[in-house]
Amino acid sequence: MKSLLKHRLAWPVIALAALLLLNQVFRPDFMSLRMQDGHLYGSLVDIMRNGAPTILIALGMTLVIATRGIDLSVGAVVAIAGAASCAYIAASPEPGSPVTAATAVLIAVVAGLALGVWNGFLVSTIGVQPIIATLVLMTAGRGVAQLITGGQIVSVSNDSYKSIGAGYLFTLPISILITAAVFALAAVLTRRTALGTLIEAVGINPVASRLAGLRARNIIWIVYVFSAVCAAIAGLMISSNVTAADANNAGLYIEMDAILAVVIGGTSLAGGRYTLVGTVVGAFIIQTLTTTVYTLGIPPEVTLVFKALVVITVCLLQAPKARNLLSRFKAAPKPAAKEAAKEKVAI
Repeated sequence: MKSLLKHRLAWPVIALAALLLLNQVFRPDFMSLRMQDGHLYGSLVDIMRNGAPTILIALGMTLVIATRGIDLSVGAVVAIAGAASCAYIAASPEPGSPVTAATAVLIAVVAGLALGVWNGFLVSTIGVQPIIATLVLMTAGRGVAQLITGGQIVSVSNDSYKSIGAGYLFTLPISILITAAVFALAAVLTRRTALGTLIEAVGINPVASRLAGLRARNIIWIVYVFSAVCAAIAGLMISSNVTAADANNAGLYIEMDAILAVVIGGTSLAGGRYTLVGTVVGAFIIQTLTTTVYTLGIPPEVTLVFKALVVITVCLLQAPKARNLLSRFKAAPKPAAKEAAKEKVAI
């Protein structure tokens, strides 16, 4: 049992189970699943579907943080991707065509790819600090999205496009299947090839890895491109789910949720150590926490306070000084042990 508790995913899994159990107590039908019209429904399915964009962004954020970086621009990329795809569909002569939807998806992915290249260029080539480099796009990105949509909410009517965020395939929401496919791709590329080891090496010591012959610049570039592409796909999910592009609110504060999911899952903010499974568990905790707030009838504004408290707690626990303080507290001998030691010395 002690060995299980020492596993770095033990406490995140326990926290997720506790949240689910709390919801089950207040809503007896919380964990029940039902089949309707060939589709699987239930609160657990809703948590996975609503949490799919956060999981996608958190997966990209995990690899960025593993290289000692941070990507604050993912929310802006979400807004730009949704704005670009919906603006294209709205201006298309055949707005309901599947070909139009496929082209809109391609435009969004290419936009994410270009924005990732820009972030990677600033960080790896120019040498700008990651938080500053991505802050530029975070600030300017929503302005770009506003320019694309003309400052208006662009609504579209395309069944193929809507199916990305609200459709079903094999009884499951398509957004869940897309997220599972991206997770599998990231896991295979980072755990079945040398890419994961290279990312960890760059995160542990970028200078040493460069002197050892690793092309740290290319590795950093790759993770920022992956992060932006994941954010673009999340933007497609969000905009297709509501069949509209809202440049002001799409992906707002989602970078905070992604970072929180990463750190809760056990990835070190100091870089060099990451876990994709832990990130997925962390994202589920975030989404379940939101659901719990709604289930308990707490005002939605309080959700941000809960998340902020969790962020502060996790960051404090990961701080070296806090860990040293806790280890000293655990290692401090008990008063009885001290007295026994004194008696032994006296004898």
